[in-house]
Amino acid sequence: MNKRAPKTFTNPTTLMVQGATSDAGKSVLVAGLCRVLKRRGIAVAPFKPQNMALNSAVTVDGGEIGRAQAVQAQACGLEAQIDFNPVLLKPNTDVGAQVIIHGKAVKEMNARDYHQYKRVAMAAVLASYDRLNSQYQWVLVEGAGSPAEINLRDRDIANMGFAEAVDCPVILVADIDRGGVFAHLVGTLELLSDSERERVVGLVINKFRGDISLLTSGIEWLEQRTGKPVLGVLPYLKGFHLEAEDAIDSKQVLGETRLRVAVPVFLRISNHTDFDPLRLMPEVDLVFVGAGEAIPACDLIILPGSKSVRADLEHLRQQGWDRDIQRHLRYGGKLMGICGGYQMLGNRVGDPHGVEGPAGESPGLGYLDIDTVLALDKQLTRVSGTLELDGQQARVSGYEIHAGVTTGSGLSASLMQIRRDRSEVTFAEGAISADRQVLGSYLHGIFEEAEACRALLAWAGLSDAEVIDYHSLREKELERLADSLEEHLNLAGLF
Repeated sequence: MNKRAPKTFTNPTTLMVQGATSDAGKSVLVAGLCRVLKRRGIAVAPFKPQNMALNSAVTVDGGEIGRAQAVQAQACGLEAQIDFNPVLLKPNTDVGAQVIIHGKAVKEMNARDYHQYKRVAMAAVLASYDRLNSQYQWVLVEGAGSPAEINLRDRDIANMGFAEAVDCPVILVADIDRGGVFAHLVGTLELLSDSERERVVGLVINKFRGDISLLTSGIEWLEQRTGKPVLGVLPYLKGFHLEAEDAIDSKQVLGETRLRVAVPVFLRISNHTDFDPLRLMPEVDLVFVGAGEAIPACDLIILPGSKSVRADLEHLRQQGWDRDIQRHLRYGGKLMGICGGYQMLGNRVGDPHGVEGPAGESPGLGYLDIDTVLALDKQLTRVSGTLELDGQQARVSGYEIHAGVTTGSGLSASLMQIRRDRSEVTFAEGAISADRQVLGSYLHGIFEEAEACRALLAWAGLSDAEVIDYHSLREKELERLADSLEEHLNLAGLF
């Protein structure tokens, strides 16, 4: 391949990471690079123009962004901000999603309508990018999916459409663990336009296991074939954990199991990262129960969050999980609901405005004497306070993302006292049944605080649990990731 002078970029301190496939390692690589630059004393910010995910986080400025960008913010030593992910799409059907711009829900759109809306979305993306570019020395950008999706190239704001708009360099990452890494990289480059291909400054191979010398000939061929340098081959990090952007990660650490937990997987399950602290505890065996499967015998069933509560409640009944729950409670098991799952535990869920689907009302499971009506405005708050359970008090923290307004006599037996967004005013939150078998809360991240996690597990039947400090674990993993990049990536050539 003929050598050409390297392209110069208008924004050389903005670097975009794109993937040859979905789940190639973009989120993790951006998080690692963020931590590398932070350790060097460089002011760096993460950025994802458009994210499609049901795992989200509440920002310090009162908005909602993808969960992965909140983790990347921590890697930078920053609080999560709406500008880190200006466009978030939260699917509620196979063809439609809630569109969130600058942290606030705008409207529900189907794919065709959103395609027309992309000009407006792109303006929001560029406004956020301009603010970050003026505040930070570096901006590290994560693409979405693959840049080679031919049907999505028109009006693209998530991959090369953004890179071309701001004129920044791109690195392309591929996962060798799933196989076909050379085809993924070469094929992706072949499907790009000439100008897009020219802005790719290097390739990264992710999750390599084995003898690196056996890969040398392939790397030499790849560089000769594409004219792009391979900036590094990143090893597979055993036991590595950062929150998944969207796909459910069912891997867990198991030791001598003392408590079994089952989580039914709704069609629109949201914030399943709530369960990561439990999956990482050797004493807890947590299983995700999919469609067509019965809920197995266990100590605790947790109904997770949902983007479409009434539809997922119907799905729960179609799967026969309501009968499984009844049997579980008859045998003395415990039942917990988080956010949408909490709403399902009540007497009814009403959606008069069609917030999450067709307007209407659905009967709940009836285990808590509460009623929920979905409002037009979404509650987006970060909270902290005290969990009060079985005579014990424990520190708790987390965040609320819901449109539900819950009322009823069941709230008199609250679960915790919380403060919202650093306010000194306390509120009662959550509910527990009179027989102490069923409880619910709006709080996402409820298991991340060690004290609260220990108290909830004791209620479920596991006393003196060896809980993890999840916040410290995330920090440790970010450092481990940065160490790996320092060793295996050509950072001098990259930066």
